Order: sequence, then C-alpha cells, then structure tokens
Amino acid sequence: MDHKTLMIGNAGGTGSGKTTLVRKLGLRFGDSVSVVCHDWYYRAQNGLSLEERAGQNYDCPEAFETDLLVRDLTRLRDGQAIDCPQYDYTVHNRSEATVRVSPASVVVVEGILIFADPALRDMFDIRIFVDTDADIRILRRLSRDVKERGRSIDSVFCQYVETVKPMHEAYVEPSKKYAHLIVPEGGENLVALEMIFGRVEKHIRSHNEESRNLP
Repeated sequence: MDHKTLMIGNAGGTGSGKTTLVRKLGLRFGDSVSVVCHDWYYRAQNGLSLEERAGQNYDCPEAFETDLLVRDLTRLRDGQAIDCPQYDYTVHNRSEATVRVSPASVVVVEGILIFADPALRDMFDIRIFVDTDADIRILRRLSRDVKERGRSIDSVFCQYVETVKPMHEAYVEPSKKYAHLIVPEGGENLVALEMIFGRVEKHIRSHNEESRNLP
C-alpha cells in the first residue's frame, strides 16, 4: 500500500450510521479526505424493464461492480483522479452522470459489503464496522428511502423483509469479523469518533510534513 494515502473502509448494515461518521470526518478534515461510496457501483441494468429492476436483490455482492471499484481505488491511491459512476434510485439503474473524486491524504470508502470482497477488503489500512441495533437501522432506512429516494413505505418494508434482512445476516454481519474497529452507533459515538479523528489527524500531519520536505 502507498504509505502516503491512508485507505479507510467504513462498513455496517443499512441505516447503521456509516454516512454520519463519514460526514463528520469530512467536516473535520475538509479536502484532506476524499470519499467513495460502494453504492455508486451498483451494476447497470439497461436490459431490464423498470419493473424487473425494481425486483432485483440490491443487498448481495453480485449487485455491485466491485472489480471496477477496486480498479478506481487503485488509481486514486496512486494519485490519479477518478470519475465514479452514479446510481439513480428512482429508476433502479446507473445514470449517465459521474462524480469526480480527487486524490487525498485520506480516502474513505463506505458501503454495506466492502468487507465481503477479499480484493476490496485488502485495500484498507483501517477497517471500521458501524454496529447498530436492527430496529434503529430499519427505521432510519425507511425514513431515508421515502424522503430521499422517492420510495413508498410498503416497497421499503417488503424489500427489507425479502432481501435486506436476509442479506445482512448472510453477508454483512459475518464480514464484521474483518474489522479492526467496531463502532456502536457510528457517527454518534463521540469516544470512538475522537479516536478515529486522532489516527486520521496523525496521518495527515505526517503526510503534510513529507510533502514539505520533498525537493
């Protein structure tokens, strides 16, 4: 791994608080942190109808184009900007838009299944698993999907029962064993957050000192 880039994996179940943790890292360290979301790498499904796409399982490893994410992260770690795909949840398909992510001292990758894939998992210097009670997670997901993704309450509930919960038990929860740090409640856990801040700040300071000493 390139010692100049600290790669952090931030995993956990849906609605666990992963995004809150990442947002607080961004607020604290600004442009020194770049963020990439595994959700951006849902596979394109152009050959399926809207109804067929809506019925797919989006919580299993096969739903993601993880090999593309690994290639992009390798480029980012090597100092190259990347153009990440984007996913449109209203039509259940990859959009034509992309998001440019620039190299940074720290790169954080967020997603429910980022520890389930060995090639992706091995890229992370620090692996964090956000662990939150299932009742809280489903309520957060329900609120998010209805407000932000245009979903109905019935569709969110059905998806949770049919795929989200079984896939969490089959893939997400078992991947917790690969974490270096398990954080209950994610970004609301102030003690854990300060520990993570301390590690990130130490790396950024070291990286900046090395940059100043370059000829």
